Amino acid sequence: MSFLTEFKKFAMRGNVLDMAVGIIMGGAFTPIVNSLVNDIIMPPIGILLGNVDFSQLAITIKAATETTPAVTINYGLFINTIISFLIVAFAVFLLVKFVNRLSETKSKEPAAPPAPSAEEKLLTEIRDLLKKE
Repeated sequence: MSFLTEFKKFAMRGNVLDMAVGIIMGGAFTPIVNSLVNDIIMPPIGILLGNVDFSQLAITIKAATETTPAVTINYGLFINTIISFLIVAFAVFLLVKFVNRLSETKSKEPAAPPAPSAEEKLLTEIRDLLKKE
């Protein structure tokens, strides 16, 4: 089997396509969550904590000079990122919980009885012939 044929077979499997859609949707979902955290959630929290702008919270390691910018540890941005992660993790948790509930509902539906085996079919025919006689 050639490399390209094998790759095409791999790429066209259902799980790979589902994963690709998930990655694309996750990439589109990230800016929404970042905006939610930075523009909606953090400003009220900042006001409650005394007009703190989390995006500006930093520890200066080396002050800025005329030729170089300051070296800082931006822990406020890190806090924003953690909150963004928690929101995404919660959304994924809810999605997985929903999918699991759907699969439980689907599995509770009565299954169709299995088709009779060849032996059962033969015995049924014999029984029917005996009834006719």
